[in-house]
Amino acid sequence: MLTLEQAKAINDANVTEEHLRLHARNVMYAMGAMADHFHEDREHWMAVGYLHDYDFEKYPEEHLEHTREPLLAAGVPEEDVRAIMSHGYGICTDVKPETDMEKSLFTVDELTGIIQAAARMRPNGITDLKVSSFMKKFKSRKFAAGCDRNIILQGCEMLGMDIRDVAQICIDGMREHAQELGLTGTGEQT
Repeated sequence: MLTLEQAKAINDANVTEEHLRLHARNVMYAMGAMADHFHEDREHWMAVGYLHDYDFEKYPEEHLEHTREPLLAAGVPEEDVRAIMSHGYGICTDVKPETDMEKSLFTVDELTGIIQAAARMRPNGITDLKVSSFMKKFKSRKFAAGCDRNIILQGCEMLGMDIRDVAQICIDGMREHAQELGLTGTGEQT
């Protein structure tokens, strides 16, 4: 089973851009919260979340094409490599998410981008972000336009969960680490 220590060592040796490391941390904490929801191993899910974009910085146009063999060679178990590959389902891989971990990663990868963007606009950041506020941003296709809402909704459907419930779990998971994620707010009243 992939450990968080292994995931951080592998990812941090290959990912140098701070925005990609921040995204890895956002997904990691959201995956930890999803693991808690499903009564699964929190650290394991966090490790997979942290490592999911391992090849993106070096191969943005060939994302996940340079993942499988190097991760297996680095000792990452097959099931964890499969989970990582599945987050690109229908985009850049044909590995369909099947487990709760895979479905969660597929969903939260895009979802955390909207949560982060919404939190950054608020005086108190994510500390008082409510799902209702998130949903207003989610429904505005121009807001965080790079985050694919259809993928998020497809993932929620795979999970058999409402978008509001998944968003709340992820917000809560990220909120616990607001300082580290730079999501404590602007301090300005809007």
